[in-house]
Amino acid sequence: MTGPELVAKVFQAGVVGAGGAGFPTHFKIKNRAEIVIANGAECEPLLQVDQQLLVRERRAVLRALQAIKEAVGATEAYLALKPKYKEAVSALEAVLPGYPGLTIKLLPDVYPAGDEQVLVYEVTGRVVPPGGIPLQVGVVVLNIETLVNVYAAMHDEPVTAKYLTVAGAVARPVTVRVPVGTPVKEVLDLAGGPQVEDFLVLDGGPMMGKPIAPEHDVVTKTTKGLLVLPASHPLAAKKQLTLARALGRTMAACCQCRECTDLCPRYLLGHPLEPHRTMRAVAYGITSDSRGITGAMLCSECGLCELFACTLELSPRQVNVAIKKELRRQGYRPGRPGQQPLVNPWRDGRQVPTGRLVARLGLGAYNRKAPLTLELYRPRLVRLPLQQGSGVAATPLVKSGDRVARGQLIAAVSEEQIGANLHASIAGTVQAVGEAIIIRAGEVGED
Repeated sequence: MTGPELVAKVFQAGVVGAGGAGFPTHFKIKNRAEIVIANGAECEPLLQVDQQLLVRERRAVLRALQAIKEAVGATEAYLALKPKYKEAVSALEAVLPGYPGLTIKLLPDVYPAGDEQVLVYEVTGRVVPPGGIPLQVGVVVLNIETLVNVYAAMHDEPVTAKYLTVAGAVARPVTVRVPVGTPVKEVLDLAGGPQVEDFLVLDGGPMMGKPIAPEHDVVTKTTKGLLVLPASHPLAAKKQLTLARALGRTMAACCQCRECTDLCPRYLLGHPLEPHRTMRAVAYGITSDSRGITGAMLCSECGLCELFACTLELSPRQVNVAIKKELRRQGYRPGRPGQQPLVNPWRDGRQVPTGRLVARLGLGAYNRKAPLTLELYRPRLVRLPLQQGSGVAATPLVKSGDRVARGQLIAAVSEEQIGANLHASIAGTVQAVGEAIIIRAGEVGED
């Protein structure tokens, strides 16, 4: 399969990054690159889906990685994962000789090893420019589930299902496969439901996950996990901290200890991001420190500053988010530096071990195995948002009352747009079309 053919198939299948911002994959692989990295770090505590897919779908991952390596003209391709994922490492080593040009790269068990820019440095020694992307240093990074979806796209199968881990205060932690658009409440039920009456659900892991409403929200193409926390858990309270309160605490309590900066992964890579300076500028209304303000644009929102580094439980991350929003509104973009960033010489000693992070978060009791089930759950109704990742929303191709088959294209974007096609995740009848397309399942057994 040629590079353009692979790009076309991935575009048609609606493949996006299976976690994070959900950037359209066809845009990533249409460029030339020297190195391709399969990101199996899975640095968010408690989530297990990617390491499980490296075992159960390893051949699909390897074939997709090999195809992308050839498509972008890369000379190297790596499977990056942690040595503690012993089953995944063994499974890959057993079949890797059949895939020349692919290499396993073991990563330190630290957070956030899976951040694209941290990952690129750990695997290649190259530093992505501040405000830049891996492609600027000749690297393409793809998530493990994204590669599974690329392999399916190579066989003309669109993205209609999602793998995700359900963890936390549930009866049976589990990794499930559900149609895109499945109501979150139904997915929680697959894990036996929440074990506490008053709880908070995060879309994602404990560090970067955001609170959602299980009665209304649905699984999207970027959902990697659902984490249930008792409402009384300290992390649940921190996740619901308002911006107004975060700013008030900053002005009242920030002692300029520098811990947020000294542990910041981007700062340690040499980027001009110093959260303590941003906090100082906000707390004291200092407008002359432009770097303290504009540096906020480089924040990856990994959460280490607010959930690990700060001893006063302040939120540099949330302050950065607010500043980024305002700077973007004003049209500001990070400038390109004139010289290569210099990695901090103390970086290795300042990385945060995952085990220590789990302890600090108070999540030890929830650090349990979540077995993978490959059986596809069958909901009676799905709600498919037209925008499920970076870029523009797809344009609907169906109307209320239409019958659709699973895998049918129901909303589309042009190949030049940053966005992704959308396909029916179940067979049934379209109930409504708006910001999302709602489909009710057909008769039992219909596919």
